[in-house]
Amino acid sequence: MDKMTVSRELLEFIDNSPSVFHGISNLKQMLNRQGFRELKEQDSWVLVQGQGYYVTRNDSSLLAFRLPQGELKYLHMAAAHSDAPCFKVKPCCEMTVEHQYVKLNTEKYGGMLMGSWLDRPLSVAGRAIVKRGDHLEKVLVNIDRDLLLIPNLAIHMNRSANEGCSWNAQKDLLPLYGGMDSAETFNIEIANAAGVSEEDLIDYDLFLYNRMPGRIWGAQNEFLSSRALDDLQCAFALMKGFLQAEESQVRREGLSICCIFDNEETGSLSAQGADSTFLTDILDRIRETMDISLGDWRRALSEGFMISADNAHAVHPNHPEMADPTNRPYLNQGIVIKYHANQKYTTDGVSGAMFRTICQRAGVPVQTFTNRSDKNGGSTLGNISNAHLSIRSVDIGLPQLAMHSSYETAGTDDTEYLIRAVREFFESHVEIF
Repeated sequence: MDKMTVSRELLEFIDNSPSVFHGISNLKQMLNRQGFRELKEQDSWVLVQGQGYYVTRNDSSLLAFRLPQGELKYLHMAAAHSDAPCFKVKPCCEMTVEHQYVKLNTEKYGGMLMGSWLDRPLSVAGRAIVKRGDHLEKVLVNIDRDLLLIPNLAIHMNRSANEGCSWNAQKDLLPLYGGMDSAETFNIEIANAAGVSEEDLIDYDLFLYNRMPGRIWGAQNEFLSSRALDDLQCAFALMKGFLQAEESQVRREGLSICCIFDNEETGSLSAQGADSTFLTDILDRIRETMDISLGDWRRALSEGFMISADNAHAVHPNHPEMADPTNRPYLNQGIVIKYHANQKYTTDGVSGAMFRTICQRAGVPVQTFTNRSDKNGGSTLGNISNAHLSIRSVDIGLPQLAMHSSYETAGTDDTEYLIRAVREFFESHVEIF
């Protein structure tokens, strides 16, 4: 598949994933089309060698796996995250202003570039918990129209605005919903979207999202911009590569896993985050159901390898001085291997060499990223999940600009590079002696 087709498919996937719950639902559909079977944690499992399965937790994290056809010799795992910085709608959210306006009370989710949310068409999406008969049901909701906007303060009222702003999330960044005729209608809007009466809307998890659709642009169509490229770009590419992997000796002997975690942007401290037991719970059940001895399981883990995929900072065209002097990733120049001496990233010389070998086999270029020595970066999935499952790991990502903006930018070549590398990863094995 050529890079432009991949880029358009990526943007369609993101546009159709306005919340973390929608994103996981769309990944489930990709798995269903390939014959994967859904498992429920509350059920007993019967697993068949060579078959593909998936499990979700909280409707916001997903773990898909293919069982080996023969004796288990190693684990191959790729992980990304499903969430992105945004605003979450609070309970009892309507607020009136001077009997003229209705706005919504929201709070920050994750660390964001707050100014990027102003003066853009917004809406809300997520899930509603509704009453149907004598039971509760979770329903995906998306108000698929321009519903909200956070208006900026005019320059005439803030003459120092262009000298830098400090945003107060409770005062400056609450979205305008309507005039006074719209008072007490928000819950009705959500109930209608869920297909129930207002009385049967019990609760919700709703998030604001940027309504601007993804775009391919640039002099040679070399760039793309969208909401939530960090990290839906990696989640999409991992799943595509995982599903494209063809039958091989590695497939017959390896347990292949693609895991998409929620709540990375808030530290992964949740029942469905990388710092939970989600991964180890599912792996323990696989081992028990397949009747793999603990010794054989530990031997397979020692031969295992994990790709932790979370986007990386590209050199900024207006601020090239913010990048490290010698490790300088650029858009469309390949997958970025991330290093950090103090273990924000798990890559070391061995795992870096292994991933480079995978990319070389796939014909994919690689770059390297480190923070400037006088700046701290964020952590990601690799080191957090490694605290629960000790396995050799590499941290990688795709280069992008404006990370944690409501509208981020990446290159049109790079998604296809990652798909190709992940496919090669699940089809082959790199040994270190």
